[in-house]
Amino acid sequence: MTLFPPAHATSPGLTRRGLLAAASAPLLMSVADARAQGIAPKRGGTLTSLLTPEPPILVLGVNGQGPTLVVGSKIYQGLITYSPTLEPIGVLAKSWTISDDKLVYTFKLQEGVTFHDGHPFTAEDVVFSVMEFAMTLSTRARSVFSLVEKAEAPDPLTVRFTLKQPYVPFLLAFVVTGVPMVPEHIFAGTDYRANPRNATPIGTGPFRFVEWQRANFIRLQRYDGYWKKGQPYLDEIIFRIVPDSQSRALALQTGQVQLAAANDIEPFDVPRFRQQKDLTVTTAGWEYFAPMSWFEINKRVKPLDDKRVRQAMSMALDRKFIAERLWFNVGKPATGPLCATVNYYDPTVTLPPYDPNKAMALLDEVGLKPDAKGVRFTIKHLPLPYGEVWTRLSEYFRTSMQKIGIAVTMDSTDAGGWAARLAAWDFETSMNFVYQVGDPSYAVEGYFISSNIKKVTFTNVGGYANPQVDELFAKARASGDPAERKTIFAELQRILVDDMPYLYLMQMSFPTFHANKLQNVVTTGLGLHASFDDMFLA
Repeated sequence: MTLFPPAHATSPGLTRRGLLAAASAPLLMSVADARAQGIAPKRGGTLTSLLTPEPPILVLGVNGQGPTLVVGSKIYQGLITYSPTLEPIGVLAKSWTISDDKLVYTFKLQEGVTFHDGHPFTAEDVVFSVMEFAMTLSTRARSVFSLVEKAEAPDPLTVRFTLKQPYVPFLLAFVVTGVPMVPEHIFAGTDYRANPRNATPIGTGPFRFVEWQRANFIRLQRYDGYWKKGQPYLDEIIFRIVPDSQSRALALQTGQVQLAAANDIEPFDVPRFRQQKDLTVTTAGWEYFAPMSWFEINKRVKPLDDKRVRQAMSMALDRKFIAERLWFNVGKPATGPLCATVNYYDPTVTLPPYDPNKAMALLDEVGLKPDAKGVRFTIKHLPLPYGEVWTRLSEYFRTSMQKIGIAVTMDSTDAGGWAARLAAWDFETSMNFVYQVGDPSYAVEGYFISSNIKKVTFTNVGGYANPQVDELFAKARASGDPAERKTIFAELQRILVDDMPYLYLMQMSFPTFHANKLQNVVTTGLGLHASFDDMFLA
């Protein structure tokens, strides 16, 4: 059974810390691994992958939603990437050094790199990508790079950043999903979000954009001018957009697609695919991101502004049930605001246990008594439109809240509408998952500090404000002492459990499914957000 025609039919003619070693290191390791298994890298072939949901745009930096990151990371590249053990590895940066006082970072760039339009990639593009493009578009980038006193390009292959103060997680920002390297000659002097060239994205990656048929597929093709000789191995990548979860599962089962991940396959299908002999299922490749799911709470809305109400809502959620019955043990229950894989996670900080009776008693104490119908108050919920499991999770949320006297009305939209609604603060509760990325000072603090209450998705859109939390995050950011930072983050975790600005839910561990003939699928801590330049079909 064929679920969709070949894309060709629609488009005839489209044919270690500190000083790093060369960026070819990850390539050599992955090819060596393949050869060790008796499999020599093979050039040619088309990879067909699922993609769920359809992204609103493909330009990294302009949009940071998961599907955009998956596709865009084949078109764009960062200066570095990370191993599964979170050791930095050079990509567009051939090597770099860090001064003894931890203030000066000097990057040496790869030679012979060009953008897909043939324009050379130089140090000036790096300075622009960091200090202009990212600083304009990303609140996280502004938080990090506001610490840069001076950004220089002393020659075309050298970039130097001088910081105002030491900042421990500085290197974490330079991956492709953090700060993609974009062409200055295309973006300089334009409205980055409205640039007409956004429809045909151009990067330095191994694959160039060719075609996008909305609600059908996105096609990328090998860039023949790619800077790694002989790569990429694949001729092209086709990302199929298939709205129906059963059709996606059937496409994977029958081999019509060779790759699927994250939201493509529903968790209840994971056990059976683990048994399929021609497939590999792995949860590796999320080490860098450390995804955490939680319920967003708009704390401007009464009575959600009362932390006791949020505490009661948290106690109404059976996280063990969610992990086992909705996610089929792909991931594990959250114990607090941090994933266990994030630096300075404190295992002694735990959430109040599931206890609906105690939750109702707390709501009584607040003065929110049930009416004749058993309803204390009503809230709206904006589901995350990323697949059936997320819909089920929102339905579970509604049922759980109803059990303690909180009525929930659903207010659904598509992926673009969901992001726009969160950015506009136009929600009361919602579902989200965020990437915590290694160090709380880099990717966590922005969801909790009051200076990051912005009308931008993936910021503190819920309006949480606690001066003590702001002060502690600022102190941790400025400190280079691991012992001091450990103490600070332990205190922060205790406060953030008590305040409950979000209903922390799951430490996510998304599975990747791939045909056994597809080699070098997950080789870094960024998993499917890698460039795929060393992936091949055996």
